[in-house]
Amino acid sequence: MTAPTQAPELAPQTNAHIDPAAQVQDAGFVPVQTRSERPRSFDPDDFGVPTGREVNWKHTPVAQLKPLFETAEGEGVGYTFSHPQYVAPALAHGTAPRGEFFTPEDIVAAVAWQGAPDALHLSIPNDEEIDEPIVVSIDGTGGRADAHLVIEAGRHSVSTVVLRHTGSAQYAQNVEIIVRDGAKLKLVTVQQWDDDAIHASAHQARVDRDAELTHIVVSLGGGIVRVNPNVELAGTGSHGYLYGLSFADAGQHFESQVYLHHKGAHTTGDVLYKGALNGASAHSVWIGDVLIGPDAVGTDSYEANRNLVLTEGARADSIPNLEIETGDIAGAGHASATGRFDDEQLFYLQARGITEDEARRLVVFGFLTEVIQRIGIPSVQEELLTAVEAELAAVDK
Repeated sequence: MTAPTQAPELAPQTNAHIDPAAQVQDAGFVPVQTRSERPRSFDPDDFGVPTGREVNWKHTPVAQLKPLFETAEGEGVGYTFSHPQYVAPALAHGTAPRGEFFTPEDIVAAVAWQGAPDALHLSIPNDEEIDEPIVVSIDGTGGRADAHLVIEAGRHSVSTVVLRHTGSAQYAQNVEIIVRDGAKLKLVTVQQWDDDAIHASAHQARVDRDAELTHIVVSLGGGIVRVNPNVELAGTGSHGYLYGLSFADAGQHFESQVYLHHKGAHTTGDVLYKGALNGASAHSVWIGDVLIGPDAVGTDSYEANRNLVLTEGARADSIPNLEIETGDIAGAGHASATGRFDDEQLFYLQARGITEDEARRLVVFGFLTEVIQRIGIPSVQEELLTAVEAELAAVDK
């Protein structure tokens, strides 16, 4: 299948409320009710510059993301690979599997599509089991960059891919993930940028028959980090596990708008995002949309977001949404909670001779490590536990 190079025409809908800022060329105002109905296009001009009133931008500091609304000039990041043997030839526009599933949902994704004439292609061969994580190190050099990455897990393969982001950059990124029949892929994207970095990334994944995707977002560094996963469980018996962890300090904005679409029958989904916030103006945003389609009989799905606010002035926005289009499901639910320290936990620890500062550190560490433990890769887990320890040590200073 070849990727379209022009934006498809989108027919106006008439059965939902109007989003006054979601416009597509020649379509006028486009009604938007659910994530699946949002306009899509490969042309940035079809979206227009966001105003902050749009449903998918109203929690985002749009003005600070302005550098990502136009294609990059030059290279603002460098790439290194732990396993270069899995790096396939770059994919130009119209070269499969680029665009097999991915279609931009907003202006930044469309900019990254157009601004990356050659897409990085990681290809895991059919039936191959890779014990070590394939690490892609993305190091910012201080400039602007656009990127499109295609990660393709061949049939019945087993692999882990880690995207590690460091340095400083203004980075518009697309990640297209295709998990073929019977494959198992873990994708971990770690954001440890410098404080002035701006990173907006659209992850779109299709999971085929009896395949499994574990997708993990870890945001610990950067000025503005917006990583939006969109996962379609397309094949019968497919599984999607979407986990996230963030620790926002003063002045940082960490955001994830998660979309899990149960399309095939007897699919399983589990979404858990946890965040801690410390310092005035620390801000996190989590929006979780789960759609159980009309053919997704036997679905079992659950999503949850938990946030721990450590100081005055920090803010966590949490919005879970669940839409079910079939009555024949195994189960579905969602939950969201934001709160401060549990005083009883602190009292229990202090009563056993632990200082208040150490008790607080232990509570936060225990709260966040639940997500890390779900990765299941010891080397990656140790690295992330060390990074969380560093964040907690900075809080104590």
